[in-house]
Amino acid sequence: MNKETITKLQKQYGVHDMQLRIIDGSIWSMEGSMGRSAMDALESGACYLGNRHTFDYWGNRIPAISEVEEGSVGSMQNSINYWDNVIEYDDIGI
Repeated sequence: MNKETITKLQKQYGVHDMQLRIIDGSIWSMEGSMGRSAMDALESGACYLGNRHTFDYWGNRIPAISEVEEGSVGSMQNSINYWDNVIEYDDIGI
């Protein structure tokens, strides 16, 4: 599983636009429900953090992907684990 495959899966499952907004930081200045949805996507692994840190509407710092521990919320490994599970469920028809 690599970034290219994750991007394809994100597009297929409708979360790629959110991923792009997380990467550029614009998601954090949008309506509150968008930020909450982005946090849910980061926690689950559907999305991962961008290469640069950013700030949310309230001034809270959102770390860069390089600042989080591998396998934790927002990391690439968390995203790989999530999408690996999606593929497994798709393969068995769930």
